[in-house]
Amino acid sequence: MVEKITLDNGVRIVHERLEHLRSCALGIWVESGSRHEPEELCGISHFIEHMMFKGTESRTAAQLAADFDAVGGQVNAFTTKEQTCYYCRTLGEYLPQAAELLCDMYFHSTFAEDAVELERGVILEEIGMYEDTPDDLVNEELFSAIYAGQKLGRPILGTRESLAGMKGADLRRYVAENYTPENTVVALCGSYTDEDLRKLAAVFEKMTPKAPPRIEPGVYQPCFTLREKDIEQNHLEIGFRGLPQGDERRYSMQVLNAVLGSGMSSRLFQRVREQNGLCYTVYSFCTAYMDTGVCGIYVALSRETELRALELILQVIREILETGITQEELERTVTQLKSNVLMGMESTSSRMSTLARNEFAYGRAVSEDEITRGFDAVTRESVLEVARQVFDFSQMSFSAVGKVRGAAEYKKALGMA
Repeated sequence: MVEKITLDNGVRIVHERLEHLRSCALGIWVESGSRHEPEELCGISHFIEHMMFKGTESRTAAQLAADFDAVGGQVNAFTTKEQTCYYCRTLGEYLPQAAELLCDMYFHSTFAEDAVELERGVILEEIGMYEDTPDDLVNEELFSAIYAGQKLGRPILGTRESLAGMKGADLRRYVAENYTPENTVVALCGSYTDEDLRKLAAVFEKMTPKAPPRIEPGVYQPCFTLREKDIEQNHLEIGFRGLPQGDERRYSMQVLNAVLGSGMSSRLFQRVREQNGLCYTVYSFCTAYMDTGVCGIYVALSRETELRALELILQVIREILETGITQEELERTVTQLKSNVLMGMESTSSRMSTLARNEFAYGRAVSEDEITRGFDAVTRESVLEVARQVFDFSQMSFSAVGKVRGAAEYKKALGMA
């Protein structure tokens, strides 16, 4: 059973004890990501995430790594547009040591200037890696254009210009101002004791209450963007206004996305790849933020076949808009989605992440039975209704990276001319 402890200062500890397991996953989540950053500090959340591993007041970076290895622990972190998470997984018997290490990083990282300079170089290489990864690049181009002029449109990694001036003092100040009790969630799942919970609460109750940072609303705006790059394939993405987190239509949206382009039986995979042999990779996706979202389609293929592929993709979407999905597709997809959710919940790390994300999105736990009921309630009519709301061609966006054509050709193919 999932339980929640809310400390007096606002920190939430959500936990789920699974007695039959020996492992435990612990995550410290803070609702502070790239969409919270001022323009001049673009990328600072991700920079801080890196620096948390570079030494504390009592441990060097090498000592942190050795101490985690000594308890057989796995430790990592990631930054999104809305959150940053620091997490570890270990055997329950070693959780006290692993939790102490993770909390040492979270509360006592020094952000030493020499380490900042070294890590800046690492992040610049990471930016270069993304520039050399066209499927990531076309997605970044699309989202930057959809949310142009908004914090949500800025890159998580930051830019070479914004990173250049960041100092250790800037990172320390940003943590002090943005890592507040009210936007902190501690998630714990697996094998642990009441004493483990007590110790975590004792550590986090020392945080000083402070108002969490506010965010500006995210507003979808249709866009068109091309990026010339000398690569073998062209990488294309089509975007539409999607649903935000927690939208009551989310189960129908997930079914629609799966039928459209998730998996080998999806319509896009069958039509574009299997029946016409135009590409190796084609799929659809949904990205949901707290107040906005994007539904997109990605395809990578040669310049010679891209216009035909775009024609087929639009054809598939229009067919769904006209007649919806079949009963067989609905039943198959609901079974697949429920199975994916339930199988994914067999991992303590996945369950821990779900606990935290549900707390941020809904303020409560969402049970497996509730998810199952949500999918079982989806009908062909509800999927068609969502499709007609999402696939508004007047709100369509497009991004291309590669040996791109002129804008007029793409717009004509997409009916945007």
